[in-house]
Amino acid sequence: MTMEPEEKIIVTTDDVLDMLDDLFERRDGQWWDGFYADREKPVPFFRSAPDEPLVSGIASGQLEGGRALDIGCGNGRNTRYLAEHGYEAVGIDISGESIRWAGELCAGCAVQPAFHCCSLQEYGGAPGSFDLIVDSGCFHHIKPHRRQQYLEKIQSLLREDGWYLMTCMDLEAGAAISDYDAYRDFSMHGGMGFSEEKLRRVLSPFFQIEQLGKMQAPSDPDIFGMPFLWAVWMTKRRGQ
Repeated sequence: MTMEPEEKIIVTTDDVLDMLDDLFERRDGQWWDGFYADREKPVPFFRSAPDEPLVSGIASGQLEGGRALDIGCGNGRNTRYLAEHGYEAVGIDISGESIRWAGELCAGCAVQPAFHCCSLQEYGGAPGSFDLIVDSGCFHHIKPHRRQQYLEKIQSLLREDGWYLMTCMDLEAGAAISDYDAYRDFSMHGGMGFSEEKLRRVLSPFFQIEQLGKMQAPSDPDIFGMPFLWAVWMTKRRGQ
């Protein structure tokens, strides 16, 4: 007999994590499908423009090609850019609507990225198989009790000498709440804002932070950059 959610018994740590997931507001694939359904609404990252740190990293020679994973790829703006600049690029997103959009925009591309509708935890990539992992706006939606799993999966997928580029909201753009507040309210309030100190404390156990600062706001409309977003360049901690 299948138990109803309120009848489930907590036995393991995974049961606790699942229970906490159930308490929060739902922002699953269906929610994001609705978000991406109206492609004309004025959402800044709906533009087909790659992130400024990514463009700068390639222009400077810091990024030299290989395999790249774009987490929460949306309409594939960063995935396409990576494919056009020497990367075997893979984009994943929990929204089937965003993946369809990404596929349509890439229909005429000379180099085709691969797109998959799945979460990071569901993605079955081999350990150490990516030279670059990009997370443009997913991290501030990850619930605090799931952060460790999220960062450990990225750590596992990244090659020893690979780069992890993450952008997330600061305290002005995101919800200025504590981790405890998220559980008191049963909500991430649309995305959690981070201070520099909190980012360093959360990320440092898993990665070596090489550079942490605010995104540049370029004058070029074909490049995406917002000054209320953090941009963090990281490498894998040795022996992890």
